[in-house]
Amino acid sequence: MLASERAAALRTRLAYRADLEDFVNWLGPRNLANVSAMDVQSYFVEKGREGLAVRSQARRLSALRQFFRFLIQENIRQDDPTVDQPMPGYRAGLPHPLSEAEVTLLLEEGTRGHDDPRRDLVARAALELLYTTGLRISELLMLPASCVQRQEGMLLVRGKGGRERLVPFSLGAREAATALVNYDAILDSPWLFPGRKPQRPLTRQGFDKILQACALKVGFDPSRVTPHVLRHSFATHLLNRGADLRALQMLLGHVDIATTQIYTQVMGERLKDIVRQHHPLSDA
Repeated sequence: MLASERAAALRTRLAYRADLEDFVNWLGPRNLANVSAMDVQSYFVEKGREGLAVRSQARRLSALRQFFRFLIQENIRQDDPTVDQPMPGYRAGLPHPLSEAEVTLLLEEGTRGHDDPRRDLVARAALELLYTTGLRISELLMLPASCVQRQEGMLLVRGKGGRERLVPFSLGAREAATALVNYDAILDSPWLFPGRKPQRPLTRQGFDKILQACALKVGFDPSRVTPHVLRHSFATHLLNRGADLRALQMLLGHVDIATTQIYTQVMGERLKDIVRQHHPLSDA
């Protein structure tokens, strides 16, 4: 069902399987389809005592809930034993975006002077696209080389679950991507970012090395220059300049606006810092 109806990625399906298998192993000979609410409660009490991270507990409860809802839809059971189990509370880690000045420095100085001239082109196209579109790394690496031919200034992006959306394509990003495609024409690759084998896209690991090199060129900690950080920077800078949260949800490809609302927390922290630094009674 996850594969055929939700188009869930392989990694997602493996994570669901691992979480369900852990619960099955804990149950022992009891049937998974017949567990009670007490079983679910006991499982999480024991996992808490074992020191399982709260975030991991929340993920496992989510997997169990979706599994039992599936059983109800299939008329295998009539109730959901997880319905009264409270979701383990944790505060999602706040993103730590780059400042606008840091992004500018990264684009101007981190994308040139590599040993391989092609690496300059790849770095420029990668950073321009990640920062000006907010794409996920999986979405970026699956962009076809033909994307630069779109004339309406929009990228057609296939996101999680196979959902498609249109994202504005800046002139700078288009020029950087076009320069890369022209340079790579001899490879005859269908991908904007070809891998070692041109008929396959660049791997995540290969892409990370490119960003790390860009970070080192401008003296940044490489852990601060990742696709996820650049996506956060895109969202945070838009909100700081007055973007609408609903519009940001559409740009980021979030199904639920609650996912997008984490950025309002970032703005809240920023406003608190401003008060602490500049209000005359902030230390009172």
